Amino acid sequence: MKNVRSIRGLAFFGVAALGLLVMTPAVAESNFQTGAGPLNASARLDFRVVVPKFIRFQVGSAGATVDLVEFTVPAANVGDGTDIARTNGGAVPVLLQSNSGNVSLTGTTLGQLNNGAGENISFAEILSTSSDPLFNVPTLVDGGTSAAITVTPNVGTRVINRTANWTFAYSNTNTVGAGSYGGVNVNNGRVTYTAALP
Repeated sequence: MKNVRSIRGLAFFGVAALGLLVMTPAVAESNFQTGAGPLNASARLDFRVVVPKFIRFQVGSAGATVDLVEFTVPAANVGDGTDIARTNGGAVPVLLQSNSGNVSLTGTTLGQLNNGAGENISFAEILSTSSDPLFNVPTLVDGGTSAAITVTPNVGTRVINRTANWTFAYSNTNTVGAGSYGGVNVNNGRVTYTAALP
């Protein structure tokens, strides 16, 4: 009977000791030295910095504002092939930042610009240029997603930190009916530019 109690007591003591070990917090490395001569004690630490993958893309104004790019054609130039520059502002500032290699850039439209009365202007009439050929503007297509532009890192091997000014014009090669084509999220006027990081 005493042996059984002793075994149970030892088992209980072992479990309790194991529990204390589990609950004991980890402590830093330490080194204790003693003696009459010169002494050195060394202790080590390991460091780690964890950086998440990110992407930041801005076209036009910062925040939630969606800018309008508008072209007003002078009556004397309708359909004569004269490129019409943006008439409600200048170039559109763009920004791309990321930290994990190449970024794929596309532009998506819902269809041709229309005036709500069955008349259309193709996005092929919208010309675009960039102040930075390595941060170019996707060539828009009607009712679809453009071919992708690849933007490559310019800081080290994986970081992109690029800015540019995108300039737009209306090529004005066709005579079309009077009216307003596209607009503020109406008549297929909205273009969604997307920067994708694999």
